[in-house]
Amino acid sequence: MNEISIYQTESGSIEVRLDHETVWLTQAQMVSLFGRERSVITKHLRNIFTEGELEQNSVSAKFAHTAADGKTYQVENYNLDVIISVGYRVKSQQGTRFRQWATRILREHLTKGYTINRQRFETNARELEAALLLVRKAAQSPELQTDAGRGLVDIVTRYAQTFLLLQRYDEGLLTEPRTAPGGTLPTLREAQAALAELKVDLMSRGEATDLFAQDHRDGLAALLGNLDQTVFGEPAYPSIEAKAAHLLYFVIKNHPFSDGNKRSGAFLFVDFLSRNGRLMDSAGNPVINDIGLAALALLVAESAPANKDTMIRLIMNMLAQGTKP
Repeated sequence: MNEISIYQTESGSIEVRLDHETVWLTQAQMVSLFGRERSVITKHLRNIFTEGELEQNSVSAKFAHTAADGKTYQVENYNLDVIISVGYRVKSQQGTRFRQWATRILREHLTKGYTINRQRFETNARELEAALLLVRKAAQSPELQTDAGRGLVDIVTRYAQTFLLLQRYDEGLLTEPRTAPGGTLPTLREAQAALAELKVDLMSRGEATDLFAQDHRDGLAALLGNLDQTVFGEPAYPSIEAKAAHLLYFVIKNHPFSDGNKRSGAFLFVDFLSRNGRLMDSAGNPVINDIGLAALALLVAESAPANKDTMIRLIMNMLAQGTKP
């Protein structure tokens, strides 16, 4: 943020620095704010740090200040926590009024900053999407018929789409994409049989033990039943994308197996897409490759439970992107 805002006092005005989501004043400015002598402010600052009320390195910083002589000096500044502590110690009404003003100003700046950044990002996202459309159109040009040229277009398009999704994920701006209704889940026996085949293959290569995909307290049955449930007569997960995303998420996060939950989740995710004709896009390419699937499984595993809805939207968007012409 790093801006200057003016605080008006009864005796004049004070330039207040806004930076790192807080406000900053120098010791000289606190003298003017509280109407106390410099020695009094110095004493309170020393006591605040000596008594351990605040850690000095965490609440103070040096900022460049241009003095009246035209020279630039590094001047110690103190953040709002320090200002409030000093204000309570000198029992100043001026300090209380400043705290109220500072809180309001910070709230306004943070809100406006978020709004501006969100608008800027949405504008950039629209521009990127428009650029992707141009790239796809260029791919249809008779002048771009070589394998190398088409390969370049494919790489640019795929990486740009991935960047867009991950950027939206970081900014908390992901929304649910257009989805395909339906989606048939495997039965418990079908899922167990498929996992058993995978287990045999992995064990033959020394990549799994007997604990791999071993059902823990009927966790798989409960999970599949949850995905197939209805709410007021309507499917709780009404689309292929929603079922696939929740299947991957629940297997990885709910740990229905004694071992191998990430690999089992990724396998059941791919198996579900294959059963529903969604493993390949219209051009015959997988909607998500091996590296992408591994990265997605790790991302789900490391994500905080509070981010569940965002993770689900990310997976659904990746699947939806893979079906675009």
